[in-house]
Amino acid sequence: MTFDFGKSYRLLKTEDFSSVFALRRQKRHKYIQIFQAANQLTHPRLGLVVSKKTAKRANRRNYMKRVLREWFRKHQHDLPNNDIVLRVHLAFEQNQAQEIWQTLDNLLLMPDKK
Repeated sequence: MTFDFGKSYRLLKTEDFSSVFALRRQKRHKYIQIFQAANQLTHPRLGLVVSKKTAKRANRRNYMKRVLREWFRKHQHDLPNNDIVLRVHLAFEQNQAQEIWQTLDNLLLMPDKK
């Protein structure tokens, strides 16, 4: 079992993001919004959206994306074969990263809980 995050595990094209947004299957939390759509692959794929409106500085946006990618990398084998887009709508800091991971656990790994 590998925990890599190669190109096959990423949403790269605009069409991929658009198809996930079009289905409107979403879950929302204080910091992030999660969109999901089934894919025909044997593994999940991840797309990240962190806008300049959320965090002006690139290093803050990159940090948030790093936290989200690391969670996905460690849990990709437990996720269903979906395309997942994580959109950050409220910036979070290093001391809140554990809370973000717990939120992702609750919303994506245990979908029946609210």
